[in-house]
Amino acid sequence: MPIISTFLGIIVRIYHDDHNPPHVHVQYGEFEAVVEISTGRMLGGHLPPRVKRILVEWLRARRSAVTRAWGIARQHRAPPRVRPLE
Repeated sequence: MPIISTFLGIIVRIYHDDHNPPHVHVQYGEFEAVVEISTGRMLGGHLPPRVKRILVEWLRARRSAVTRAWGIARQHRAPPRVRPLE
């Protein structure tokens, strides 16, 4: 599963040919979650509240790039890296 971004100990991945709605898989230490790209809503798993806030901020700032990476991965191609929060 390709990593599209890493920042502040957060690893963000997208599976190839994954199911809708468009989402990312997030890992932070022992925590894992699936988060919807368009809303930042948790679809499964758990993240500490501070990490979830940071991730949602990143999704807001990079939504178009993450959505584009999702579309590319759905075509079984390597998605591009997405810039971390700065």
